[in-house]
This record gives sequence, structure tokens and C-alpha cells, in this order.
Amino acid sequence: MKLGILISQTDPETVFNALRLASYSLEQGDTVKIFLVGKGVEIDRISDPKFNVQEQARAVLDAGGQFLACGSCLKLRQSEGNEICPLSTLKDLYEIVRDSDRLATF
Repeated sequence: MKLGILISQTDPETVFNALRLASYSLEQGDTVKIFLVGKGVEIDRISDPKFNVQEQARAVLDAGGQFLACGSCLKLRQSEGNEICPLSTLKDLYEIVRDSDRLATF
């Protein structure tokens, strides 16, 4: 299965659970692409003692998951992106929506 995940918020528990779903899907042999939009591009700033978002994001990357981040949203936050938030475009979001067998939003 091709799973697309859209993350548009920074609530630690919600983002952590979205990333857990991504990790599990990758373990099942699925392809996972995560698009960060709006506040979601701030994923690298989430710090919470109960929900280690950074560790979970690294696990997704290490398992072959792909992150993409809205370039306009990053620019509004004066960010050029990074490994977890690579500068991407609306075209990338469109392709995830078009090509995914399932799409989950958080």
C-alpha cells in the first residue's frame, strides 16, 4: 500500500501517533510519504517528555519513510528546511494525494 500522511499541527501526542502509524506501515512493507503543512512544518521543534517526536521521526526516516514540507509554510517561518522538513512544493502534496492508496490527516 502507498500511505500518504498529512500533518498540519504540533500537538506532541497527535504528531507522535501519526509517526507511529508511519513506522508501523513501513514495517508492513508499505510505502509512506509524510507531507508537513501549516504548523506541521514545525515538527523539528516539538519537545515533550512523554512523546519523543524527534526519535519517532528518525525511526520513520531510518525505515525508509519520506518527509516533505510545504515550502511556503517554511518560508513564513524563516526556515529553509532540514532532513525532516525538506523544502517541497504544492506539486509534491498533489502527487501524494493523487498517488496514495490511503491518505491520513493529523
